[in-house]
Amino acid sequence: MRLTVLASAVAAALSLTSLDASAQSSRDDEIAALKAQLEVLQAKVAELEERSDAQSDVNIDTAQAIEKATTGAPKVDTKGGIKVTSADGKFEAQLGGRIHFDGYAFDRDIVSTTGTTEFRRARLTLSGKAYGWDYKMEQDFAAGSNLDGLRDLYISKAFGKNRVTIGHFKPYRAMEELTSSNEILMMERPFASATGLFNGRQFQQGIGYQYSGANYTASFAGFNLRSAAGARNEGMGASGRVTFAPVNSEQSTLHFGAWASSENLNLGSPDLSASAAYAGRRGPSQTIATVTGASGDSMTAVGVEAAGSFGPLFFQAEYATADFGRPVGGDHEVETWYVQGAWIINGHRAYKAGTGVFGAPKYVDKGIWELTARYDSIENKDILNREAKSMILGVNYYLNPAMRLMFNYTRGENEVNGDETGQYAARLQYAF
Repeated sequence: MRLTVLASAVAAALSLTSLDASAQSSRDDEIAALKAQLEVLQAKVAELEERSDAQSDVNIDTAQAIEKATTGAPKVDTKGGIKVTSADGKFEAQLGGRIHFDGYAFDRDIVSTTGTTEFRRARLTLSGKAYGWDYKMEQDFAAGSNLDGLRDLYISKAFGKNRVTIGHFKPYRAMEELTSSNEILMMERPFASATGLFNGRQFQQGIGYQYSGANYTASFAGFNLRSAAGARNEGMGASGRVTFAPVNSEQSTLHFGAWASSENLNLGSPDLSASAAYAGRRGPSQTIATVTGASGDSMTAVGVEAAGSFGPLFFQAEYATADFGRPVGGDHEVETWYVQGAWIINGHRAYKAGTGVFGAPKYVDKGIWELTARYDSIENKDILNREAKSMILGVNYYLNPAMRLMFNYTRGENEVNGDETGQYAARLQYAF
């Protein structure tokens, strides 16, 4: 009995020993397998690190190559036009232009008129910078292929809030005169501009100075009386304009301004006249007053202006009086004024504080409708019935930032001969 128990105990011990040895052998196999897997993973990680380092070197080399190529190449910007800037930023050149294609018909009264179509403006503009100086060259092929069509041609330099302009440009006078033809309310400007008071004297050769802030401007110019295509003469002129906008927010602007101009005729100067096309362009015209070049007299004018843009509503008005010198019989006083306004159905006319004028409504993502109206008057106070008036109703539609359709109906009145001609006019405008 005791031998059996002892034998059983020995057998059990031997069995446990065998089991422990078997388990130990299994664990050793598992550890060996794990070590092998770890070695494989470490090899893959090392391989991936080598690839990552190589790719980083390639990325750095590529970035350096791109930076080097970009640094040495000019920058081309096609947003809203074509603009090229040199790699060092010292030179800029921008190409722009405008096409105004008009058609009109007349409701005839006394004076004979002819309706037709024409290119009112066909301009190419080159502007930019060179060594910190701005330049602009603009040719209007609808007015002539040589000097007859020359418009802006100047260089200018900004010094903080100050700017000096030298060359061929508009003298600082009359708010509507200084507003771009791409942004004027009607198809033609009122009589208190080169369309009437300063007939044929829109651009002059001289030097100008302008100081402008967030809501004010002060501008002065000295110029001669020779246009780009005109004969040489010794006439001289000067003009100045100041503006102030006591209210100037994104949706509300109230503007006030005043200006003065003096033109002194001298040897070889052409006649200066105020002439009103009271029934629209290419319609009948009435001369209101004249200063002859032979007399050597002068023409001086002063004007005040007020304008405002409040949400969809816009208004603008100017009043000017001018003395046209005469060698005998006393000077002639000319008085002109206009009031114009608009209701913009889905837009707002923005204010350009740097020049003291209003621009066109800002196009966002849909067409803009604008209903317009103007009453315009010009009169020689020293000659009985030497007066012309016009009433204009219109509508503008802005298809996109570059295109505008315009329609104007003008009813003119000439007090000299009693003529009351009407005009229907339309324009397709494309500007970039």
